[in-house]
Amino acid sequence: MRTDVRWTNLSRRQIAGRVTELGTPVSRHVVSQLLRKHRYRRRKALKKRTMGPRHPDRNAQFEIIARLKAEYLGAGLPVISIDTKKKELIGDFYRDGAIETRATIEVNDHDFASMGSGAVIPHGIYDVALNRGFVHLNSSHDTSEFACDSVAAWWEEHGRPAYPGAAKLLVLCDGGGSNGASRYVFKEELQRLADRLGLEIRVAHYPPYCSKYNPIEHRLFPHVTRACRGVIFRTLETVRHYMAKAGTATGLEVEVRILERVYETGKKCSEGFKETMRIVFDEILPKWNYRAVPEPQ
Repeated sequence: MRTDVRWTNLSRRQIAGRVTELGTPVSRHVVSQLLRKHRYRRRKALKKRTMGPRHPDRNAQFEIIARLKAEYLGAGLPVISIDTKKKELIGDFYRDGAIETRATIEVNDHDFASMGSGAVIPHGIYDVALNRGFVHLNSSHDTSEFACDSVAAWWEEHGRPAYPGAAKLLVLCDGGGSNGASRYVFKEELQRLADRLGLEIRVAHYPPYCSKYNPIEHRLFPHVTRACRGVIFRTLETVRHYMAKAGTATGLEVEVRILERVYETGKKCSEGFKETMRIVFDEILPKWNYRAVPEPQ
């Protein structure tokens, strides 16, 4: 026995055998009792440690986000959290989880994309005040255009009726991906979105390596994952059907819609956009906090 080791992956029966070999006969039931007595139990690793260096402005940004959320929610204005969920292959591909069935489920033994019929990209929106989730599915690419079209579809169908008369919207998002804080393509699409909806859109990005604090990551996506465990995504309609079942007993409701537009990758912002844009950056931490102001009517 090594005194510096405080864990084991041996079964109760294996531990009993090892102890018996050392001269102390013992059953696996006694081993279980001793483990419980000394507060040992089976545990899984938890992703709790923040990767990378701690950003010096981390706490300041969290304070800004908390203040903005309180301000918008207190005024009855919409606050949404957005992010893109992991891409899923469409076809006979293995997916983690088990389901109740009378027959064996057979899928491909390799996850080669060429053996399927494409992939689905789920973009999620979580309404913080109403505890409602919205997922828009697309089968082309995760781009800034897709992210903004997703927000536009949510606003036209749900946001505007739920918040009549609202002239402002707060969007909480990560600092990377299609809605990255350093992407001027995203800012240009955001400006077009503000003009299209006639809505001032304020964006607050979470600091680097802090995406787990984005509300959508723990209020919507885990339930979507649960609802789809073990389900084979053979068609896009199957994905839509099961993701829509991600509601909870505590009141979460989820709606799923398919956006069929094809989005191009590699696009750059228009020439002269940086000089003429109507993006208003905050004085404090402007790289993470800014507003897209709609064009005056």
